[in-house]
Amino acid sequence: FCTPCLQECLKPKKPVCGVCRSTLSSGSRALDLERQIETTETTCNGCNKKMYLSKMRSHAASCSKYQNYIMEGVKAVTKEPLHNTRNFPNRFTFPCPYCSERNFDQEGLVEHCKALHSMDAKQVVCPICASMPWGDPNYRSANFMEHLQRRHRFSYDTFVDYDADEDDMMAQVLMRSLRDK
Repeated sequence: FCTPCLQECLKPKKPVCGVCRSTLSSGSRALDLERQIETTETTCNGCNKKMYLSKMRSHAASCSKYQNYIMEGVKAVTKEPLHNTRNFPNRFTFPCPYCSERNFDQEGLVEHCKALHSMDAKQVVCPICASMPWGDPNYRSANFMEHLQRRHRFSYDTFVDYDADEDDMMAQVLMRSLRDK
């Protein structure tokens, strides 16, 4: 998990685990998990060097063969860029679905709606989701304000490669899972 995601899990009065959502106790550490990470051996997929899981992250950051291994996977699932830019939806600025004020970035839209439309119960289409490759431009959210606060706390651009072909990506992951130990 990244730090912002972990912080979200720890925000509530009863913090929860990011994986299983069970309640976390303040100050308690997962000693059994730490021990397992310290004692489990693995092999780098780049240089085949053996090491403990606890050392893998720092090794992967400096292993050029591992970086090449990762880039092979990225290249295998990346589509050729399309040259007609008119077919690309605008994923950088959005209109307010309530008042049609325009040119909000994602965070600006969230803040605008919180400030001016928090009590509006009208069902609207989320312009952020509608711009995504998987988005439905006709889907009306039953509770748009809750949707904004749950789904749009971060920018999808940080985590999504819009040029990657999902089917190719899944095939690549399956092939690598069978090939890797």
